[in-house]
Amino acid sequence: MKLWQKETSTNNLVEQFTVGQDREMDLFLASFDVLGSLAHTKMLNSIGLLPDEDLATVQQELKNIYKEIADGKFTIDEGVEDVHSQVEMLLTQRIGEAGKKIHSGRSRNDQVLVDLKLFFRSQIQEMVGSVKELFELLIQLAATHKEKLMPGYTHLQIAMPSSFGLWFGAYAESLIDDLELLLASYKICNKNPLGSAAGYGSSFPLNRTMTTQLLGFDHLNYNVVYAQMGRGKTERILSQAMSSIAATLNKMAMDACLFMNQNFGFISFPDELTTGSSIMPHKKNPDVWELIRGRTNQLQALPNQIMMLTTNLPSGYHRDMQLQKETLFPAFQSLMACLDITKFMLKNIKIKDNILDDPKYQYLFSVEEVNKLVLAGTPFREAYQKVGLDIEAGNFGGKYEINHTHEGSIGNLNLPEVKAMMKDLIAEFKFEKIEKAINDLIS
Repeated sequence: MKLWQKETSTNNLVEQFTVGQDREMDLFLASFDVLGSLAHTKMLNSIGLLPDEDLATVQQELKNIYKEIADGKFTIDEGVEDVHSQVEMLLTQRIGEAGKKIHSGRSRNDQVLVDLKLFFRSQIQEMVGSVKELFELLIQLAATHKEKLMPGYTHLQIAMPSSFGLWFGAYAESLIDDLELLLASYKICNKNPLGSAAGYGSSFPLNRTMTTQLLGFDHLNYNVVYAQMGRGKTERILSQAMSSIAATLNKMAMDACLFMNQNFGFISFPDELTTGSSIMPHKKNPDVWELIRGRTNQLQALPNQIMMLTTNLPSGYHRDMQLQKETLFPAFQSLMACLDITKFMLKNIKIKDNILDDPKYQYLFSVEEVNKLVLAGTPFREAYQKVGLDIEAGNFGGKYEINHTHEGSIGNLNLPEVKAMMKDLIAEFKFEKIEKAINDLIS
């Protein structure tokens, strides 16, 4: 079944090629397609295009289908082109003529657009929840291990004293900036394209403000041409936010691989969270972190993949856009898997004590000695030269106290302030407004 089909059948080879993985990908959109239809049919009723008795019948059966989807009982039949066709077919089979009326005033183009935006909003909410959990874990680890010193590196050379409080806290704060990007993409996703039809509006007197409110969107995509142009752009901006989260996880994974290495030996994990070698009995490989690193590298390529699918398209709809689903939808699952396994690994991390007691780290404290001389009245450049000469002559060493007190330093992590930033940021998503709108639609 095809919503556009008349009397001519499509060649089988063309059919297979053009449909591609659309049926599989559309299963992700099924519940959101029903939500869009619930809102759209209420609007049709309000403008006199769907009688009250038809509305009641359609709404009830759409809610039945929504429950079937939630219960995992919904499928797209062989020979049915997409989720939109399947839902309309089920309605028509079950309630008759009323099911044929639900497509008035819309095209598959804006139907897909609204499904995608509702789906993206849902995925963003899941990502925000998972990132928040990781953030809270990192803050907890930063507070727990704030007294444990470690070497800091520049150019992978021993540089200055750092701490595990700083290390964990750095990734926590990085996630805040990642969510700033995700918030920007959320605001773009949270605009209603429904009513743009095929990209040029409709001669029906549609009430687009009504569907915007029913679906919990903050705004409309007012210009109907831009509503269509937004496809591809929305996905690209969302993928950029996802790639930013992935970049944070990627750097952490690389650090973990290094710090587990015997030449560092800063952190370890229980044996059951590492893997071994088929011929080297001593090996404990960081496979989990390596796969996080690999997956997040793939995710960082996502914006470019989407851009290359849409970069040379003129305005209006083009079938190229269908391929974005195959690129983006699995990426949501991959990023969530990386977030989940990162949290699991960090809950089992072990930190080595007294790392800086190793003599090879004595030069970490050269800046501490320079600053000590400056505080005693020596000009900085002279103090720097003196300590440098002492190092070259082999006269530098001893124990040094760390006295870093400024904001964001070893002795002042500002964890409450960082937590407040995250709390304020998450409040800006206003997920509760969407949840209420959806609950009102399906109740």
